[in-house]
Amino acid sequence: MSGKSLEERVRLVSSDVLADDWATLTRHTFDYERSDGTRQRLSREVYERGDAVAVLPFDPARGTVLLTRQLRLPAFLRGDTAPLLEVCAGIIEDESAEASAYRESIEELGYALSDLSFVCKAYSSPGALTERHWCYTATYREDDRVNEGGGAADEDEDIEIVELSLGEAFGMIASGDIVDMKTILLLQHLTLSRS
Repeated sequence: MSGKSLEERVRLVSSDVLADDWATLTRHTFDYERSDGTRQRLSREVYERGDAVAVLPFDPARGTVLLTRQLRLPAFLRGDTAPLLEVCAGIIEDESAEASAYRESIEELGYALSDLSFVCKAYSSPGALTERHWCYTATYREDDRVNEGGGAADEDEDIEIVELSLGEAFGMIASGDIVDMKTILLLQHLTLSRS
């Protein structure tokens, strides 16, 4: 194994923007020194999405969680034709991850959350996306509802709010009814932290 750092082993040769709409798709060409010391030129296409936030609200008094259900075109094109059940999530704008979690929960779920608790920061698909998710749990009560939710109209969101028991939601991982990684991660974390 090479004693060099990764910064010493990678040299960017060129970056060409292929698309710049929903996200920026860039083809990066770089020289890479492999662990055996040989060098090779590689090319990878990378979607640059920035950071995102994901939050799983939990009502400890009733043992329920709030999820969203919405069309995700890539999953639909892969054959998952039902709208996906997911935690509340969105891109971090010009604000902290915590502020984004509170904003997204009001926009998507219609609830003002309490007791936001950081779980982890994780890449969603590091082979192709720059996007990292800042993952949180939070608490809510029935009377924390401040609006109808459903997403931001100017972002073309059409979100259904789904309230389930934590046990039912956790069981939907094994049944294949929940297939989103950030949702699986947060449901498993919440379930383990309560055992």
